[in-house]
Amino acid sequence: MLYLFRLLGLLPLLWLHRLGAGAGLFAYFASPRYRNQLKANLAQAKLPSALRIPAARETGKQALEIFHIWRKTRTEAAALVTSIQGQADLDAARQNAKTSGRGVLYLTPHLGCFEITAQYLSGLDHLTALYRPPRQKALQTLILSGRQRDTLHLASADLSGVRALIKALRRGEAVGLLPDQTPRAGEGLWLDFFDRPAYTMTLAARLSEIAGATLFVWGKRLPDGQGYHLCCSAPRAPLTGDIRARAAQINREIEALIRQCPAQYLWGYHRYKTHRGIPPAPAICQENQEKN
Repeated sequence: MLYLFRLLGLLPLLWLHRLGAGAGLFAYFASPRYRNQLKANLAQAKLPSALRIPAARETGKQALEIFHIWRKTRTEAAALVTSIQGQADLDAARQNAKTSGRGVLYLTPHLGCFEITAQYLSGLDHLTALYRPPRQKALQTLILSGRQRDTLHLASADLSGVRALIKALRRGEAVGLLPDQTPRAGEGLWLDFFDRPAYTMTLAARLSEIAGATLFVWGKRLPDGQGYHLCCSAPRAPLTGDIRARAAQINREIEALIRQCPAQYLWGYHRYKTHRGIPPAPAICQENQEKN
């Protein structure tokens, strides 16, 4: 399997995207569980059912494009970013971090190509990215060799990794993570995500209290293997309040980003799942109770 992944990495991005689109469609029609999950998440977000096929195709592209990116050097991978939206927000965040002496917190949801963002941003500053190690040792080796760079460091999703993120921010270095991952028991709060309670990580909210600036970043996949458009945006309003308020606001920010390009969100991801030991979701989130 490892050799197959390396072979895929030799293919042009256009070919991988075409193969991935086909693989995504196959998975959609072959797996009732995946198909139902994707359809249910789209319906929960009140998005048209016509997005089901485009979303499945984009998910397939995401699954294969990573091998093309991992095969490249950081400079080569960063060159796949052909344009940037929100350059002023990116510059302002980096300047605020430099002034405060605290690093930038980059929040990248499961939208577009989330592998390319770290490769590009680590070319600007040292970046420590949070990741969850796979169970297979061979895949772990592939991920480490593909993601780690001279200025891109990985922190495992455990207590030691969280400490590494905090230390990096306090050194004035950047930190990146996916804020819409489902956390383990004791690491989240029940908050609305598209009007349904989702166990939401609090780590992003906690790190936003330490960071010199917080920025949302995602890589929009361009057609015909032309590369990626890096989208950067500051929160629509400053992240303030306690951890619950900040985490709720982060969820709303992610919703707004997804609506910009819904076909490229990972709708097959079981965002509303819970790990063992997490109490059931309340009938009405506290966030909604406060609104009422």
